[in-house]
This record gives sequence, structure tokens and C-alpha cells, in this order.
Amino acid sequence: MIALIQRVRNASVTVGGETMGDIGAGLLILLGVEKDDTEQQAARLCERVLGYRIFGDENDKMNLNVQQAGGSVLVVSQFTLVADTRKGMRPGFSDGAQPAEAERLYHNFVQCCREKGVVTATGQFAADMQVALVNDGPVTFWLQV
Repeated sequence: MIALIQRVRNASVTVGGETMGDIGAGLLILLGVEKDDTEQQAARLCERVLGYRIFGDENDKMNLNVQQAGGSVLVVSQFTLVADTRKGMRPGFSDGAQPAEAERLYHNFVQCCREKGVVTATGQFAADMQVALVNDGPVTFWLQV
């Protein structure tokens, strides 16, 4: 399971011109689910993402996680994160989870964020989404479990 996390000043996702989710300061989480991923991996990735210290403290050092900084998260499914891009001119998606399993684990990850007390907005699984964001820093990290 892969999370591309971006520290944002704000972010939103729309589908068909309708806003599905939006946040102020916090994390935009693009989430990719690989075949053979499990609920335990989703829970572990949730812990890592929410605990990752990438927000500035009183000395502007990256010592605070999203909860400590008072931020929220926007979780967007992103199957292209699991693409094999090592060769050729077209990505391969054989490492991705089947859609039903990917959706189940995506919702599991979202529920984990909510259970940890973080305000959590989402996109719409498997939809053609438009994501807007103001990356703060820019700060972007790739986390994988």
C-alpha cells in the first residue's frame, strides 16, 4: 500500500463539477492499493501517515504531525501510484489490487483516519476526479508499507 502525502494549505476534489471533499491546512493523501495488501497494512500506513512529522513547530522545524498541527486530511484513491514504470513507454498495472478489494481497503484506510480523530474528507473511489491543491513548502513524501 502506497501513500503519496502532500502538506497543503488547502485541497479539494471534484467529480463532474461537484465538490466531493475539501480541506484547509493538512494533508492530501493519494492512496494506491497493491494486490496482496491487507487491513493490517492499511492500519499501519494510516498510523505512519498521521504520525509523520512534517509540520512546523514554534521554531519552524518539522516536528509536528497533522493532528498536532490541527490539520485535516483529504484521501483520494490513486491507482496509478502502483504502476510499474521501469520499462517501456506505457505503465503496467498488474501490481494493483482488484477494484473491489482496492475499494474495501481504501475505505478501511479512511475509517482508520476518522477513528483516530482526524477530520477526513474523501474523493469518490474509481471516479474521474479533479484534484486542486496548494502544496505548502512544497512538501511531498512517498510512504509505503
